[in-house]
Amino acid sequence: MKFIDQAIIILKAGNGGNGIISFKREKNNPKGGPDGGDGGDGGSIFFEANKNLNTLIDYTFKKFIQAENGESGKNRNKSGKKGKDIKLFIPLGTKIINYFTNEIIKEFKYHKQSFLIIQGGWHGIGNYRFKSSTNRTPKKRTLGKIGDTIKVKLELSLLADIGIIGLPNVGKSTFMRIISSAKPKIGNYCFTTLQPNLGVFFTKSKKSITFADIPGIMKGASKGVGLGLKFLRHIEKCKILFHIIDLSVPNYQTIIKNINTINKEIRAYKNNLYKKKKWLVFNKSDLLNKKDIKYKIKKILKKIPNIEKYFVISAIKKTGLENLYKSLQKII
Repeated sequence: MKFIDQAIIILKAGNGGNGIISFKREKNNPKGGPDGGDGGDGGSIFFEANKNLNTLIDYTFKKFIQAENGESGKNRNKSGKKGKDIKLFIPLGTKIINYFTNEIIKEFKYHKQSFLIIQGGWHGIGNYRFKSSTNRTPKKRTLGKIGDTIKVKLELSLLADIGIIGLPNVGKSTFMRIISSAKPKIGNYCFTTLQPNLGVFFTKSKKSITFADIPGIMKGASKGVGLGLKFLRHIEKCKILFHIIDLSVPNYQTIIKNINTINKEIRAYKNNLYKKKKWLVFNKSDLLNKKDIKYKIKKILKKIPNIEKYFVISAIKKTGLENLYKSLQKII
């Protein structure tokens, strides 16, 4: 299924049904009293979060959604039928934003969380309700109210504990494949990952840690180059960022430059994201000998400050992962 993380839709609640004017017309009572019934309420529109959804693709086809109108009242004091409500299902992490004011109306964080977005119009009242001791034949009724209308933007942010970032082709997708149940596409070319991927790592105590793999960020991303920056909001709520680095690049100074490129682009996007805790994951260690690895790591760490943890791994060979796994056990 195609990953869609934004959509703009117009929602229209149902109109309330009108009350009616009616009088009894019976054989033995040709001038009977009022019996005009009330209308039915218009249908309302609700949103409900569902943990089994991960895309807003349904709302790329439904640009206008309208709930059912209430029926008008009937004679013999019968009320009109209420319009059917509509329930719209969305993924966890979806925000509903007012299209015109950019105000966040609601954010969905747990399964089956429900929210009334617009109320159906109230029903009109039939003339039966206006009967009184001083007015035995009322010719008054009220019309149903018009249902609310709203234009909203739906914006999905994947809910993950750890965000995976890095330049294209550093092995992020391979890392995701071995650490979780995700099966992202893998290839030896830029932009293999065209959309965020979610994966889950289970600790020894069976607790889950969710990873979000963001498409590769590159120089100029904050100005619209490449794909990665478009999806960075998906990791704004992550506890930790895993920065995957290609250690096999021949010149350690180039590696430092690559790390700083990512940091610069993230900072340009949002400073709060830049300040998140980062763990460096040096990948492709199988292409180097131990002496070169030690030399490069020493030089790199001198130039990259405030790194809490770092790991040296080979995702493709599945080596060097033990310490990383042990550290993951401690973050839950």
